[in-house]
Formats: sequence, C-alpha cells, structure tokens
Amino acid sequence: MANTDISLINKELLFHIEEKVDLINSMRPLSVDTLSRLHDEIKVMHTYHSNAIEGNTLTLSETKLVLEEGITIGGKSLREHLEASNNAKAFDLIEDLARENKAIDHMLVQQVHEIVTKNILEDAGRYRTKNVRITGAVKTPPDWSKIIKMLDELFNKVNSSKDSIIETSTLLHHGFVEIHPFIDGNGRVARLLTNLYLMGNRYPPIILKKEDRLKYYKALRSADAGNLKPFANFIAKAVDASLSSYLSIYGGKDELVPLKDLVPLTPYSQEYLSLRARQGSLDAVKTGNIWLSSQNSIEKYMREHAQKRKKEELN
Repeated sequence: MANTDISLINKELLFHIEEKVDLINSMRPLSVDTLSRLHDEIKVMHTYHSNAIEGNTLTLSETKLVLEEGITIGGKSLREHLEASNNAKAFDLIEDLARENKAIDHMLVQQVHEIVTKNILEDAGRYRTKNVRITGAVKTPPDWSKIIKMLDELFNKVNSSKDSIIETSTLLHHGFVEIHPFIDGNGRVARLLTNLYLMGNRYPPIILKKEDRLKYYKALRSADAGNLKPFANFIAKAVDASLSSYLSIYGGKDELVPLKDLVPLTPYSQEYLSLRARQGSLDAVKTGNIWLSSQNSIEKYMREHAQKRKKEELN
C-alpha cells in the first residue's frame, strides 16, 4: 500500500481495506468448489451491472439465465443477449490473464474489446480512426491520431506505477475512458481492465453497480477536471465491498446478513444502523435496497463507538 499520508483514498477506508486483505490472506486458500462458485457469481454480477450501466435492459435474473442456461429472453434484443454473453467471455479471459500476470498493452486491450463487441461492431478490436463526441460530456475525446501515443503513456504509467494498487487501477480506468480509443465499448473494457489489474495484484474483482451509475459518472467528470480523489474513493469503496463479500464466503461472524437480523445484537434500531452504514461509519454493503453487514462489523462498530464516547467524556 502507498503511504496513507499522501494517498488519494480516505485513510479510514484504506485502513479497513488493509485489514480485510490481511484477514483474507490469513484464510487462504479457498477450496476449489468455493472458488468456482464465487467466480460464477461474480461473473454474472459484473456482466449484469457493467452492461446495465450502458443501458442494457436485461435484469440480473435474465442475465443469469442467458449465461448459465443459454435461454433467449422474449422482448429483449439480439444485441442485449450478445452484450451479456460477450462480456462474460471477456471476464473469463481477464481471469486467465490475471493468473498469468500479463502486463496491459495494445494487443491485450484490443483482444478484450474484440470479445466484448464481437458480432456487435464491425470494427471490433480496432481503435477508432475518426473523431467522436460523447453526448452530455464536458470533455471531448482526443484526436484519433493521438490514441496510440496516449495509450503508450498510460500503459507505461500503470505498469511502472509505485502508487497503491487501488490508486493505480483508478488511473488506468479513468485514463482509458478519457482517451476513448474505440468507437463504442470503452466503459465495458475499462471496467474489465480495472479488474484485470486488481486481480493480477491479488485483489478480488470489483462490481461497479448500476445503482451507483450517477455517482460513477460524477466521479469520472471530477477526474476529467483534474481531481482524481472522488474517483479513487469510489473505486476504493467498491474494493472494500468486494472484500466484505469474499470474507462472507468463509461464514461465521464474517457472513453478510441484512441489518435487521443484526439489530438484536445491538442497542440500536435498524434505522440508526442504516444511517451509519450510509455515512460509512458502519462497515456494510448495499445490495439492491438492502444493507448487509456482519457480526464482526457490528461488534467492531460498537467497540469503536464506545471508545469514542469515553474519550469525549474524559475531555
């Protein structure tokens, strides 16, 4: 990890992440069956949310049926089905590449894009050869003739970075979508490359959720304006949530359950715990409209809250 005194990421959030990474490393290795189940769950979730951010209307359950049963969903377009199957195949690829610890370069990026946009775009896997404008965007992507040079600079920065893994993955993600090397599919590829970088450095893949789409784009716009901090913290929160999900696989006091099930362990109401979760004071993950946390997280919050209150009383 980078020096937290100069990190773009909130110190408390970074501390929680480091704690969870250490805990997961102490519990390795997971069983083959557990890893396989986890891989399938994350692939479906990543595919659904990454496509939904771009406007794909397949639901999570429909995406699961398309990927696992090969079922065609009535009323949904061929393109939406292809986006689901293509993105899932690309996710499998980046998992393989992460295990091989492949450096990110032109060939790899074009390979990922070709899979993501196969049978959707005529120029799948090829950089754009014309200038484009993005509807609603403040910043116009660079001239197409600069793409290769700008990507070379980005790849060099990423592959030689001395910053923390999360900060570097943030740089990669934003830099890629800012260059916008393809006519279409840049967001999907950027999210896959971010996971490739994270997994290659022993972090679990993250899921950027459809529900956070506006926060995601707002953070990217801040990065466009030169302030990478909001986007770095957005990615860090996704890493933190992913780590919580991985810990939950081990069960016991790290298992993620709805807050309402944890209320009896505390002197607090569900509304209060939900508020603390939203504020980031309680380590929790939101799935749909439901906040999930663990017994360990609740107990840790109560200890820290008691210590803080005692300190205030002494002062």
